[in-house]
Amino acid sequence: MVGPAHRADGTSPAESLARAYDPEDVVDLSGFAGSLTTYAAGVATLTLVGRAAGVQLPERYSVVDVVLGGVATHKFSRLLSRSSVASPLRAPFTRFQEAAGSSEHVEEARGEHGVRHTVGELLTCPFCMGVWVSTGYVATLALAPRTARAWAALFAVSAISDSLQHVYARMRGD
Repeated sequence: MVGPAHRADGTSPAESLARAYDPEDVVDLSGFAGSLTTYAAGVATLTLVGRAAGVQLPERYSVVDVVLGGVATHKFSRLLSRSSVASPLRAPFTRFQEAAGSSEHVEEARGEHGVRHTVGELLTCPFCMGVWVSTGYVATLALAPRTARAWAALFAVSAISDSLQHVYARMRGD
């Protein structure tokens, strides 16, 4: 069907863009666009919730909150995306490849396109997961600062403990 949303060859502008960007159809552009849309909708929802509650974002954040949140976000993102204990959460969207040491798994997203694949890509990427987790942290810092700081302290302490475990193991020659 050729119409305002389709070109003469029957493709939509989005399909034409995807073909021009990735002729081999390796990258799931529509899935990633959906992920970006979901993220934007989440941020918009958090903004509306904050406004409805009369919360304003601070003009600046303390260095302690940023560093604590950064360490905690790293740890939590790594747990979600790589830890063996969180593998049941990822299993519907990923396929196990191999153990990676330190109780971590290497996994790959299931399928080639679609929601399952996109969620699998997100769940196996600690860098991608970090954006979502840090957004939650900063939003919670504005809406419920004590809760955010308690969460950040918990995962920052865990990250420090993990680092010390690795140092200790190397010192022993493990």
